Amino acid sequence: MIKEKVLQSVELLREFGVDCWITFTRESGINGDPCLPFLAPGELTWHSAFIISADGRRKAIVGRWDAQAIEETGAYDEVTGFVTSFKEPFQAYLKALNPARIAVNYSTSSEVCDGLTHGLYLTLVELLSAIGMADRLVSAEQIVSALRERKSAAEIARTREAVRVTEEIFALVRPVIQPGTTERAIAAFILAEMERRKSQTAWGQATCPSVFSGPDTAEAHYAPTGRTVKPGHLLNIDFGVRSDGYCSDLQRTYYLLRDGEATPPESICKALAAVTSALESARHAMKPGAQGIEVDTAARKAITRAGFEEFPHAVGHQVGRFVHDGNASLGPAWEKYGRRPFQRLEENMVFAVEPRVTVPGHGIVTIEEMVLVTRHGAEWISTPQKELLLVR
Repeated sequence: MIKEKVLQSVELLREFGVDCWITFTRESGINGDPCLPFLAPGELTWHSAFIISADGRRKAIVGRWDAQAIEETGAYDEVTGFVTSFKEPFQAYLKALNPARIAVNYSTSSEVCDGLTHGLYLTLVELLSAIGMADRLVSAEQIVSALRERKSAAEIARTREAVRVTEEIFALVRPVIQPGTTERAIAAFILAEMERRKSQTAWGQATCPSVFSGPDTAEAHYAPTGRTVKPGHLLNIDFGVRSDGYCSDLQRTYYLLRDGEATPPESICKALAAVTSALESARHAMKPGAQGIEVDTAARKAITRAGFEEFPHAVGHQVGRFVHDGNASLGPAWEKYGRRPFQRLEENMVFAVEPRVTVPGHGIVTIEEMVLVTRHGAEWISTPQKELLLVR
């Protein structure tokens, strides 16, 4: 995987007209660059630089004890393991390379492209100033973003496996959901199933899974509580796993039938129809070249046409090594999303799509599915929920 992504980065440098890309890090277990797993197989201790050039040269300068692991990836044609000083081999290599544009990992708009700390940036400027190259630095945002977003066949396969495990656990949790069961108990069952499979949560375990039931809850991004599930409640579960470094992110909605009910109330059925329509509208709008805002608008219209208020968030986000990954957002033109809704979709991007509707007195209908952008459109990675999961 590392060799595959390093070679991909060479092509990206050529595409974006940049001579070389430097990822500069130290003590990566404490404050590592988000793109480091694409470049190295483990944590690094001393000052380390991965220098990839548009002409195909690939150089790593790392501490002596880190060098062998880097060599064994087969991703680099030269690995230097230093003992006393990073400065000498780094400056010597850059002088010989003499790149006109040097991309480094800083960004004002993307957390996944902003891995260079301010202290390391100052160190890098000092090192390059001594050889007359400090004025050649540019942001590597385009390169890092594309490297994360344009997924290889191996990355997609790992994502599909994460989805498979998540759906397997969802199939097991349904009998656990009964009147009187607490949100915490449901979450505990899911975590036990994950532990049995030796799976990791896709995000922090405190809120993965997120379980919320009935009206007036804190909803997503909040830890499960001691609140008990009751007849008439809508119950939502939001969780995912990390499989071999890649994440899933799915949500499912359940309804607990009340005595005498054979089907959910009409208001809930109407909400479900609006949510499933929004999901399909979003998928049909997703294709290479489309902007994220167009996808969000299509989903939002499906909700408002059904008579519901629009959801208070983007309809979707990218998924990769993190559950929120990449720069493109399927969102509206709100200040907090910046330029992300205007980025164009590309083949092999992976998104989670999650419209929602609030049903007064019952809770929330929200379904989250995962989608792969293909050459001609988009396809579900997950198995879409079409009906409410009923609990009697």
